[in-house]
Amino acid sequence: MTDLPISDAELSSMVAKQAGQLLLELRDSFGAIDPSDKDRANELRKAGDQAANEFIVAALREARPDDAILSEEEKDNDLRLAHERVWIVDPLDGTYEYGQGRADFAVHIALWHASEQRLSACTVDLPAQELTRTMADAGAAPAPLPTDRPIRIVASRSRPPATLGATVEILSRLLADAGINSHGVEIMDVGSVGAKVNEILCGRAEAYVHDTGFYEWDVAAPYGVAQHYGLIPSHVVGSEVTFNHMPPYVTDLVVVHPALVDHLRAALREAAAS
Repeated sequence: MTDLPISDAELSSMVAKQAGQLLLELRDSFGAIDPSDKDRANELRKAGDQAANEFIVAALREARPDDAILSEEEKDNDLRLAHERVWIVDPLDGTYEYGQGRADFAVHIALWHASEQRLSACTVDLPAQELTRTMADAGAAPAPLPTDRPIRIVASRSRPPATLGATVEILSRLLADAGINSHGVEIMDVGSVGAKVNEILCGRAEAYVHDTGFYEWDVAAPYGVAQHYGLIPSHVVGSEVTFNHMPPYVTDLVVVHPALVDHLRAALREAAAS
């Protein structure tokens, strides 16, 4: 680490990028893994989680020794609840995809300010895509909703919402009736939460819906980055997600293009009531 002063945003971005490169180098060192060799793939996943966590936690503790850290790979305790500043870290989000040799895994680092109830210094690093999204980026307004293809919703491959099928049908009808898009709605399969949000930022999807629960380290950095870029992240019912709770559990999440938010929320309500 440098002795020169460094901002929280610079620290977050630098550490996430370095951890991402570490993960790429580690995966390269394992060589090609046969798809049927689950033990070897799991060995890689475990090694990646551990190596990235050790690097990130050591770097944050050296640079910000008075801050607390909540990481997926660290033993948690309630001492962090008394801290004003809490770093929320997922050293390897999309562990399954990482072990498959896919590109849709990420490093998440975010900083929660307790008294202000806000996130800052959020970074989503996508090392295999050579892309880093941060709250320090210039940002840009989301592109207009597409009219030449279906609207796309990104969802979990293994735990999609039970009402997702109904939501897709209802949203397709609402968008067609409103003259917004007549091509329907389709579902995309993407790994990491950070990678899912990036699909929206890249204009390849318009929403992400998840209602089967996950943890704060899955959500914090993508949430802050999504807000910074003009997307609307929230709970399914529209309320804001807050962080540094015990346990650090997030019940559900929606990230959506601002031009789609009212229609998606209406579709989700109708699907839940049906």
